[in-house]
Formats: sequence, C-alpha cells, structure tokens
Amino acid sequence: MLLQKVRPWLLRCRSVGLASSRTYYGDQVATLGSAPDSQSADYQKNYEQMQALVEELKTRSEKVKLGGGEKARNLHVSRGKLLPRERIDRLLDPGTPFLEFSQFAAYQLYGKEEVPAGGIITGIGRVSGVECVIVANDATVKGGTYYPVTVKKHLRAQEIAQQNHLPCIYLVDSGGANLPRQADVFPDRDHFGRIFFNQARLSSEGLAQVKAATGEEVSAEDLGGADLHCRKSGVTDHYALDDNHALHLARKAVRNLNYRKNMEVTIEPSEPPLYPADELYGIVGANLKRNFDVREVIARVVDGSKFDEFKAFYGDTLVTGYYILPFSHCSADIPIPSSSVLCLTLLSNCFQVFPESSATPLESSATMECCFQSLRRR
Repeated sequence: MLLQKVRPWLLRCRSVGLASSRTYYGDQVATLGSAPDSQSADYQKNYEQMQALVEELKTRSEKVKLGGGEKARNLHVSRGKLLPRERIDRLLDPGTPFLEFSQFAAYQLYGKEEVPAGGIITGIGRVSGVECVIVANDATVKGGTYYPVTVKKHLRAQEIAQQNHLPCIYLVDSGGANLPRQADVFPDRDHFGRIFFNQARLSSEGLAQVKAATGEEVSAEDLGGADLHCRKSGVTDHYALDDNHALHLARKAVRNLNYRKNMEVTIEPSEPPLYPADELYGIVGANLKRNFDVREVIARVVDGSKFDEFKAFYGDTLVTGYYILPFSHCSADIPIPSSSVLCLTLLSNCFQVFPESSATPLESSATMECCFQSLRRR
C-alpha cells in the first residue's frame, strides 16, 4: 500500500533530478612556515655558526671515507685490489646514489685508535635495478677485522634489510675478529655468530644473500682459496678472476633474482618545500639552549611545506601530524627541544634509519633527499 503511494513520487524525482544539497570543506592541507628575518643579528649569527659546523662535518666525513691510512691504502691497491668504496661504486647501477648507514660509527670510540666507519661500509644502493643492502669490509682499516662496533653495525644493516625486505650483498675482505677484542666480539647472543644466524633467517624469508669474496680470506690457496671452493668443496658458485669480475658476477646474480618492487603505499607527486633548506641554518643555529619553532623546521623539510597537524592544542611541547615525503605519507611525533638534531628525528620516523652520530638538519635533509632521488629514478 505504501509502495503504491510512494512510487509516483519516485518516478517524478527520477525524471526531474534532485540537486545535491550536501556541502563540504575544501580538501586541502594547510601549509606551514614563514619567511625569516635574514637581516637580523640572531639569524646571521646562527647561520654562520651552523655553516661552520656543517663544513666541519663534511671535512670529517671526507676523512672517514678515506678509510685507513695512506700506507694501508697504497698496500691494498698494490695487490691489484679496488678500495672498498670503489667496489661499491662499480657494483651500483650507473648514476644511482648510495645511502650510507652509520658513517661515523666508532668515531673517537677507541681512544687514539682510529677505526674509520667502524671498518665496514653499509648502506642501500641499486644493483641491476633492485634496491639492496650492501655490506663491504674495509681491509685498509686494521685488515678489515671486526671490532665490537663493527659487529653491531653489520647486524644493524641486516636488521634494516629484514625490515624493508631487501636482498643483501656482502663484499668480503676481512681478517676475521680483531683478536685483542675477541672477548667482546665472539661469545654473546648479538655478537659475531649472529651475522650468520641472520643470513640463514633472511635466506629462509626469501631475501637473497649474495657474497662476493673480493679478497683473500686466508692467504694460502690450499687453505681456502677460490680454486679449492669452486673445484672441490663446492661452497662457491662462481670463480672470479679479479675484483671487477667478482662485481660483475654479483650484479648478474642480483639480476637473476627476478625481483619486482611492489609499492604498497599511496603515490603522491613530489613537490619542493616552499622555503629553502639552508634557512634552517639561521632558524636552528648551534646554541642548544636556544628555543626555536619546530614548525619552521617542518616547513623546510616536507613536500610543499604541508603538514596536517592534530592535537594542536594539547601538550604544547609536542607537535604531531601527517606530512608527505616523496612518494609516501608519513606521520610524526616531534618533540620541541632546543636542539639542532630534531630534524633528524623527524625524518627517521619515516625511514627507520638511525645514524649513530648526530647531524645538522641540512645534512640530514640532504641525505634523505639522496635516497628519495633514488626512488624517483625507480
């Protein structure tokens, strides 16, 4: 009965069409930031101090990249070997970046004994079109032997590989454990043996473990050289004539993995922040006791300086919200300290890469941008 009464009205509505009366707010994300007073004395003082610290950081970084002393490097090259960073560079796809982990590991950790980068280079790079975690021993640093921090850095690289489902490539040129410190290298759960345990776990999860033994792990051929392991023990799969050939075989092995990268996140076109990154020098400065507005930092890091803040009126010592870095949405809980390291905290929420040394905001931003450039080329 009711249907019979309503049906004529429904037919008239269908023929006439009803205009929608629904209204919505515009779906736009607010932008942060303001132009600083670059002529003020405080800004210029902050800028100069931070610029000096960045230059000091770059100088120390370049020294770390050299690895061992000149004598050790010359001896290494005289044996027909490539230096570890040369090996990584030739392993990577042409023109692609390398996101290095923990470059300042072991910095001033062992007193007068220098162990640049902890004697091992780790990071993410693209090999045959596949993002891989790369672990390369530096034989110019104490013969590539493992200090306690070397083990820790190696294990951290494997952890990142597992968390991000990345295959691992090991460029091995190591003298084993550093014997004077073997008591802190071998016995515990997260010491040297954990490396091989992790390799087995990663392999069982379908994450390939590619090993290129680019140097002699023992000196005598009959104690474990390439000929023995290729012809008799069967431990190795390929016989490399030299470093370049070994790197070619490693690239070939990665290419044969037939990996396909699936982006399981919302893809957004990238756009630069509204404000130049170098203004962070004048905003943050080097005085750790001086307060600054963390939103001005966010505005110079995230895409389009857009930040969708929530709980804006609750807990005014903490800024929380959503933001966009190239190709992904992220969330952040950002404390408001008077510290120049907080930009690193912001970025780490998105990428889960935690260097073992502090860095200036601009250096942190530049490092992350290097990785995002890699994703863009992908």
